[in-house]
Amino acid sequence: MSNSHDPDAASPAKAPKSPADVETATAGVGHGVSAITRRWKREDLLKKGSLIARGFAFILSLLSFIVTASNKHGGWENFDNYEEYRYLLAIAILSTLYTGVQELRHVNALWNANQILDPRVSAMVDFFGDQVVSYLLISSVSAAIPMTNRMREGQDNIFTDSSASAISMSFFAFLLLAISAMISGYKLSTQSYI
Repeated sequence: MSNSHDPDAASPAKAPKSPADVETATAGVGHGVSAITRRWKREDLLKKGSLIARGFAFILSLLSFIVTASNKHGGWENFDNYEEYRYLLAIAILSTLYTGVQELRHVNALWNANQILDPRVSAMVDFFGDQVVSYLLISSVSAAIPMTNRMREGQDNIFTDSSASAISMSFFAFLLLAISAMISGYKLSTQSYI
């Protein structure tokens, strides 16, 4: 049998379609579904990323609070004697409370699929709360660093080492809350107000 009646037999083999041709040909089919699934994955990643950042910020704030509060070694080696360390402690407590409440609220929203606050209000609370607490953390760190540096010039001991570790943990908590604030800002900017 001859394939002389088949028009494709006489012509050279057809080149396979490029991915762009296939994508153009199927643009109407399933395009909306794939865009929706990509958006859902991105939103899920943002929720989990914000949750993880706040979780680590909670742990670091709690550790900074514990280390600062327990930094009492008698005499001049007592954090109560220095205004800068009392401020560091107060902001570490505030940050621990804020991140803990936010963690509970977000875990509740993920597990129970119901939100305590309206999504728009929630996005604003996340954004402004993250910003305010992160700015307070960096201000407490910047207030305590000069005092610790002056003390370390004269004498390096367990008091100054503990102070430096509490300052470092507060700084890393600031970085994590700043990342969370950027994620919250992105979520706030993509809210539909219709």
